[in-house]
Amino acid sequence: MPKKNPKAIISQSQDTILVDFYADWCGPCQTMNPILDEVLVELEGKIKLLKLNVDKHPQLAQQFGVRSIPHYILFKRGKILWRKGGVLTKRDLMNALKGF
Repeated sequence: MPKKNPKAIISQSQDTILVDFYADWCGPCQTMNPILDEVLVELEGKIKLLKLNVDKHPQLAQQFGVRSIPHYILFKRGKILWRKGGVLTKRDLMNALKGF
């Protein structure tokens, strides 16, 4: 995904986008990275991933009410379809995203 304004990507993209709110110092966020990768591969590109570092984009995290990380929000055309905070199992994440 091109490095442009994440807010624009979220609000304008026709794709379904999973935004991963994370920070480099967050242990659980690191734990989730391989799980996210596996799930997105299994979904065959139907969902795009946008990783958003909350330290670099605090205003976006605040705008979407992200108080703890990791936190995942699924968007389509700027609308929130699903959201969940914390570490998820691969099965839970897969089941949640499969419906979209």
